[in-house]
Parts: sequence; structure tokens; C-alpha cells
Amino acid sequence: MMWGQAMRGILGLICFIAPMGRMESESDLDFKMCGTWLHGTGHRILKYALTKGCGSPNISALNISANKTTLSITGTITASHESVGQIQLNDTTWGDSSPFCVLWEPLVDRLRVEVNGRNYTVLRSAGLQERCCTDLSSKDQTSAQTSYGIVNGSMRTDVMSYKTQGTFGFYGQTINCKKEFCEEAQEATRKVNIIEEAMMKSGVLGIVNSACFQGEVMEMDADFTGRDITFPGEGTARGPRPSMRRPAVHLPACLKPDRPGDMKAKVVCTFFKNNTIFKIKEKVIERKQPNAWILEDVVGISVENAIISGLPEPVKIGFHHPALPKNHSRKCVSWDTRTAPNEVDWKTDGCKTVPIGEDKTECHCNHLTYFSILVQIEQRDSQCHLEALTFITAVGCSVSVLSCVILFYSLCKKRKNKSKDQSSPIHRGLVVTLFFLSLLFILTGVLANVGGEPMCRVVGALLHYALLSSFCWMAVEIFHTFWMVYMIFSSPPKPVIWYMLGFGIPALPVGILVSRDDIYGLREVRPSGDVDNPYMMCWMKDNSNAWLAHYLTNVGFLFLLISTGLVMLFVVLSKIRKRDEWQKRKLAFLSMWGLSCLYGTTWAFGLLEIGPYYCPVTFLFCIINTLQGFFIMVRYYILERIRNSKESILDGSTSGSTRQHMLQAQERN
Repeated sequence: MMWGQAMRGILGLICFIAPMGRMESESDLDFKMCGTWLHGTGHRILKYALTKGCGSPNISALNISANKTTLSITGTITASHESVGQIQLNDTTWGDSSPFCVLWEPLVDRLRVEVNGRNYTVLRSAGLQERCCTDLSSKDQTSAQTSYGIVNGSMRTDVMSYKTQGTFGFYGQTINCKKEFCEEAQEATRKVNIIEEAMMKSGVLGIVNSACFQGEVMEMDADFTGRDITFPGEGTARGPRPSMRRPAVHLPACLKPDRPGDMKAKVVCTFFKNNTIFKIKEKVIERKQPNAWILEDVVGISVENAIISGLPEPVKIGFHHPALPKNHSRKCVSWDTRTAPNEVDWKTDGCKTVPIGEDKTECHCNHLTYFSILVQIEQRDSQCHLEALTFITAVGCSVSVLSCVILFYSLCKKRKNKSKDQSSPIHRGLVVTLFFLSLLFILTGVLANVGGEPMCRVVGALLHYALLSSFCWMAVEIFHTFWMVYMIFSSPPKPVIWYMLGFGIPALPVGILVSRDDIYGLREVRPSGDVDNPYMMCWMKDNSNAWLAHYLTNVGFLFLLISTGLVMLFVVLSKIRKRDEWQKRKLAFLSMWGLSCLYGTTWAFGLLEIGPYYCPVTFLFCIINTLQGFFIMVRYYILERIRNSKESILDGSTSGSTRQHMLQAQERN
């Protein structure tokens, strides 16, 4: 009989502990004792008698005993109130044995007993306790005088006795529970969630204070219309000092619980007075965010038994902080310890940063977790003299737009006159793409502020297409020149081939990238002197996928264009440098400059924006390339004038004139 009871007890313990592993997380300060109660088949009773104190050196703080009819929980263990009574247990589905667990939560002064999977709260929480009885250890065990009692008694997962015992006694000690609780959470960052769980279990609404945090617990029902929470700050009798002001939280109405009837949901807002509890290590932040750190204040928001994300109306958290220098940026970040429990992982996803003055920042977030402010010294991501560069870009692009219109008109007029210049279609293609590229650069800031993210997805893709198309048409200029110089007796490809190369090739990468949601959109360019007032534009976003697309397309196209353009420029100049016209310095300089524009070599300045010459090179790059359409137009008209006055053999296109010069040389031979 004893063997059969023992086997049933082991099986019952295994079946009961399995679901217990899926319970809410527990603090290491909590006590949990489980076993199998061997009893009779009649009526059974759960008795309890709990009083204030923590036992004594000779008296157990908690005693758990069992006999044929009664499971008893007695002791001197509570911090704030007493509980005495009994509960009838009439469940007979388990026959003559029942798995049970006794769970003592000292921080909230609550004791629960589970028998056969049913939960009985024998000591209800009275809030977070300052002094509590914990660190319970087993010292006294009394063997059962009969076959009834507790078998396979264990603390957490450690078995204390496989034998049938009548009583288990546990000794404890009184500690500063809130302080120990904070230290435990700080030692294991993944356990920081137990702070909110403890406040939810405490059964108390309102302000909760501790050594490491300050919190407020409230309830939401179906009529919840929103709530503003302000944590009281430290200061004088006249009020909190500005430097000590606490964060303020606005909870929107959309947080209200989607539950039947009058069921309510608890909300816990927690303010952490410093970020040490989150294990903020400088080397961790430095690796992911160079020259960055988290401000002291951290706010956590959670809803009972729910994971909140994708809110239609954001939660707003206002942080007060010292005034930051102009070259320091501030970003709202969040860290969900449930999805990234073992590593510090502050992210900007789901949060919008709203600067309010120099010493206050508001975070608008569509989810609930832990929030703070990431401060970063802006270097590479900031732009020197952004206002001046923006003005130069606007003026230069406006001049290029007008120049492209004039030059396009002249090229079309030349076509009507049935000119045999075979480079005119290529020049027209380049002029068209430069026109749209310059125009979109002028409008990108306005469209970003007016249309926002949806508009910028379209404009960013069009701007990228215009840029790649300009590179392609410059490459066509290079190839056409090569053809004219070395394929003297062969007819060049038809214009339709050039149009397919210039307009068709860039459509392929842009068409692939536009199908993704994380490539094109709103982009912020931060001035180095005032990083909190960024310039908004429509372009590629600032994320890893967009940067990868930038390097593969823009930098890849540009590197190929510049390398072939420099080689071709050298080849062409070596062919014409012995001509009489080359001795005229103005014409030589003009030809070199015009060919450089046509072959895209001026874009090489974009690859030199590094080191101490970053700002000067940036200005030079901006001036030269925004006026590219103007320079090409000036070169075209000067060479047309020279050709018409017969001062040179060159015609309106370098490639065409070079071909004519070489053909004439062949005829003379």
C-alpha cells in the first residue's frame, strides 16, 4: 500500500509541477513549497492561522502539516495583518492523494495555497511592504505516524524528503524587503518585470514608493477616457526644483480594456530614479550607438495580462533633463525586456521624438514597455552649415533647371533643322534627366513637410531614379565618345538603344526597391550646430536596408562612372591635345571642364567628404554639381559659336567633332 501511495504521489507531483512552470514569474525572495498530500477519501479541510512577525530562533516562521483530513498552514510570518480560518475541500476526483503548493510572496505580504490545481488565497495583499519575513529555509521535519501526510516535499525544485512527513517547518529572517527586491532586480536585468508584477499583485491602487522606483497603480474600465500621471518630484516647500522634476505620462483612451462585462484592467506606471537597475553599461551602448548614453530617468508602463502595441493614439511621456549642447541629439528609445531579456537593446522603433524646449523632450510611442532618452554626440550623421548648403543647393538647382530648359530647346531646334549631329539625342537625354533631378532637389524639402511619409515614398523613388538615370546618361556619353574615336568607319547604335540604356537600366533597381516599405521615405538631415531642428527631405530612409541599397546602387554606379569617366577623359584629351586649337588655353580649359561634366567626374568630390576637409569639400561638391546643367549649357553655346565662326573644327559635341577631325585626317592620308 505504501509503495502504491508513493508512486501515486510522484506522478501527482510531476503532473502538478508541469503547469506550475507556466505561472507568472517569481522573485527569488518568494517562497514555494510543493508536495503530495496523502489523505483519506472523506471530507478534507484547509486550515490556516497566520500572525505578524517572523518566528524566532527557536520557533518556525511557517509550518506546513497534513493528516488524514486536514492540510494546515500556520506560522508567524505576516508583516501587516493576520489571517485565521478554514476552507472546505470537497473535490474527490483525485481519490486519496492531492498535489499542492504553498506560495509565500513577502514583498506584497500574500500567501496562496493551490490544491488539485485550485487557487486559495489565505492571506490577501495589503500593498508593498518595507519590512518582511523571507529567506525561508527548512529545518524541522516530523515523520508521519500513519500513512497519511506529505510525500515528496520540495522547495522550488529541490526535493526535501521522499518519505511521508507529517510536518515541515521553515525558519526565516526579517529584512528590508523593498531594498532587497531592488538589488535582486538590478543583479538580473531580465527580472525587472517583477517590479510591475509585484505592484499589480499588491492589491493597492495609487502611489507606490521604493528605494529604486516610484510607481502608480490604477484601474481601467470600459469607460476609461484617458489619464495624466505626474510623479511628484523632490524639492523645497515651494515645489520641486526644475532639475529634480519627474516625468509626466499621458495614457490615451484607446488603452481601455477590450474585456466583457465590468472586468477591469490594472495599469502600472513606474518611474526609475536612475538607470542602474537596467544594467546600462557604456561599452554596450558604445558598440551600438557611438558617443551615446541613456539619461538617468526611465519610465515603464504595462497593462495587466496584456502586451500592448500598435496603438492608434500614442502614449506620451514627458522627460525633463539638463539643457543639451547644440551638437547633441536626443532620441526616444524603448527596451522590451520580454523580447530582449538578456541584452541591453534600446530601440527607436515605435516612438517619435518631440523636443519641447532645451530641457524637455516628449516621447510619443505606440506601444508599452520601458522608455528613456538616448543622447548622442552627432558627428558623421550631422551636416555642417546646413542652412548655407540648402540655400546654395536651391539656387544652383534653379539655375540648372533654367539652363536645361534653354539647352533642350536649342537641341530640339537643331533637330528640326535636320542636323546630322549624332550626339544630340544623347545630349537631350542627359539634359532631361538633369532637369528632373534638379527640380526634385528643389522640391524635396517642401514635399516632405507637406506630404509626409506617404508622399516621400513616391518622391524619394523618383529622385533616386533621376539620379541613377543621370549617371546612366553620363555613361552613355562616355561610350558614345569611345565609339566615335575608335570606331571611325562604323555607324553608332541607333538613338533608341541609348534611350533604353539611359532610361531603362535605372528603372530596374528602383522598381525592386520601391516594392519594400523600408527603403524610400522621410529622411532627417541634422545640422551640426542645432541637431534638434533637422531638415526634412524625401530620400532613402536611415536604416540598415536603405544604407545597403544606397551603397549598392548610388555608390556602385558612381564609382563605375567616375573610374570609366576619368579613363575616357584621358583618352579623348590625348587625341586632341596636338591640335592647333588646343594651344588656346581658354578653349582647352573649357573642353576639359565640359568633358568632366559630361563624364560625371565632378561627382568624385562626393567620395572625398571625409577627414578635416569635410566641410570645404562638401561646399565645393554642392556648388559644382548643382550648377552642372548650367556649365554644360555654357560649354555647348561657346563651342557652337566657335564652330560657326570656323575658329575650330569642333562642333557642338566633343564626340562628334573628334570623329570629324579624325575622318578629315584619314582623307588627307
